[in-house]
Amino acid sequence: MHLDKHERRITGTGGKDKTIVFGALERGGKVRTMVVADRKRGTLQACVKEHVEAGSALYSDALQSYDGLAQEYAHQVIDHAEKYVDGKIHTNGMDNFWSLLKRGISGTYVSVEPFHLFRYLDEQVFRYNNRATKESKVTDADRFDMVVRKIFGKRLTFAALTGKTADATCF
Repeated sequence: MHLDKHERRITGTGGKDKTIVFGALERGGKVRTMVVADRKRGTLQACVKEHVEAGSALYSDALQSYDGLAQEYAHQVIDHAEKYVDGKIHTNGMDNFWSLLKRGISGTYVSVEPFHLFRYLDEQVFRYNNRATKESKVTDADRFDMVVRKIFGKRLTFAALTGKTADATCF
């Protein structure tokens, strides 16, 4: 992006005017994400406690909101200002997920309304958790079959889709 365009479009740093998303990835396992209200300690630590068993090894970046988790977890921190990997201490798997999500949003969907963000997250989580690995040879056809089997008998109304309260439905 050219500097003059950057100055017009990027008016702040960090989370200004951004929807906050929390994510957790079990090494060798599945990823979970959710839209959260803010980046405050109470909010993020509640998410960690909901999705991570006490006593587990926990690796995070240096966000101060994670301070204090060492009381319940074997919490190790990697400060990305210094380095990205220190032996087993890294967040590369979660960073990979965020990279795939961002590429999907900016490349395929172009623009996402905050109201619908959780749906895009759910789609990317499904893709990530059902990707081909050394252990499983999941194909696009297999993923499509999984989706079709899960939508049988479900109905999405227009009101639910758009967040409106009108009775209009989509058949």
